[in-house]
Amino acid sequence: MRALRLTAAAATLGMASIGAGSLAAAPAVATIAIHPDVAMSRLISTTAPPTTAQCEADFQVACYDPAQIERAYNLGPLYAKGYNGAGKTIVIVDSFGSTTVRHDLAVFDTAFHLPPPPSFKIIQPAGAVPHADPGWAGETDLDVEYAHTIAPGANILLVETPTSENEGTTGFPQIVEAENYVINHHLGDVISQSFSATEETFPTAQSLLNLRSPYINAAKHGVTVDTASGDSGAADVSFAGIDYYLHPVTSWPDSDPLVTGIGGTQLHLNAEGAHIAPDSVWNDTYNVPTNEFIFGDAGPNPLAGGGGKSIIFSRPSYQNGVSSVVGVQRGVPDISMSGACNGGAIMYQSFPGGGPPGFYVVCGTSEATPLFSGIVAIADQYAGHDLGVINPALYRLSEAGAPGIVDITSGNNTVTFTQNGAVHTVVGFQALPGYDLASGVGTVNAAKFIPELAATG
Repeated sequence: MRALRLTAAAATLGMASIGAGSLAAAPAVATIAIHPDVAMSRLISTTAPPTTAQCEADFQVACYDPAQIERAYNLGPLYAKGYNGAGKTIVIVDSFGSTTVRHDLAVFDTAFHLPPPPSFKIIQPAGAVPHADPGWAGETDLDVEYAHTIAPGANILLVETPTSENEGTTGFPQIVEAENYVINHHLGDVISQSFSATEETFPTAQSLLNLRSPYINAAKHGVTVDTASGDSGAADVSFAGIDYYLHPVTSWPDSDPLVTGIGGTQLHLNAEGAHIAPDSVWNDTYNVPTNEFIFGDAGPNPLAGGGGKSIIFSRPSYQNGVSSVVGVQRGVPDISMSGACNGGAIMYQSFPGGGPPGFYVVCGTSEATPLFSGIVAIADQYAGHDLGVINPALYRLSEAGAPGIVDITSGNNTVTFTQNGAVHTVVGFQALPGYDLASGVGTVNAAKFIPELAATG
């Protein structure tokens, strides 16, 4: 699974000639791609980034730009002291990659006044990519642009693999090969994975466990691995990628104890990026404008951050303090960042098959994951060394009431959807004080969290 790409989401707002800052609509057909093989005609593209007010007026959903997101996570005080990920490399792993990612990042940086990354390299260590794929190209652009947004001083290493990660073991052998190559050659400090597969889609537990070598390798080499927890709430998709499980499930690699599982929140910001309300668990399932925006109808569809209990992994020792929540199983997510569709991130894309070149709005834990990977890169820089597996530190900080961890206490990841002619509800998990299976330990105030995390060693 990967980000929900709201390609309709960038209102086609061309610059008008009647005054500085004025905007005039210039409609053009665009598409919404939820998976690479699913697309629907929907709304319009753009030649200039929309503002939050324009998204709200035109689509009844908020959208946020890099400056708003940077302020929302209080990164300014760190940037002012030179902590921006300098000297660290964020490794982004995506099937197929994007043929236009260098150009798209350059346009994105120019539009939002970001410097280019000190180094941006692309490698294909598991074999040459045989063809482009619009769905994965959108994922790649998102991952690169928003890891760079948070850590603009970090290097970017894009690792493209030649097969698609879907469900079950599909695509994972090539990902394993590529990630082990990166780790063995000391090419990066934090790995960002905006993909996961429902645990139940693996043929056997052993078939999943056979794919763990990169995470064991990363732990030995002090490399942090972050993985998206999914976009279907407490439900998740079956092997075919069409139907949803009708009971709570979770996904892997985010459920791996050596991996940090990243959940989704909804930001509530004003035009400057200041909070107008506390963050809540991302759940747009019952948000009629958002469902219309994405699916073209007002019916409920699962649009929420993933979370739940693993059927493969038992409770790791760092979750002993939250055993009342997770029981004897590994619980995910561990921590959460912005992923809501009502409050999506503005990105730029121009790859073939993805609709007209322009600024688009994206959402999902595929947004949250590169955001948090940027946070880790800055923490590595702050500490002066790589932090490796950070999960024990996250739970220690949460249990100690560290100010840098911001608790999420509202929302849930229960989802309702129509499947085979019947309406189903998969009851998920409620946000609670402290750790919960909807938001993990919460989210971050980076100016406080990064020094706290770095101090844990």
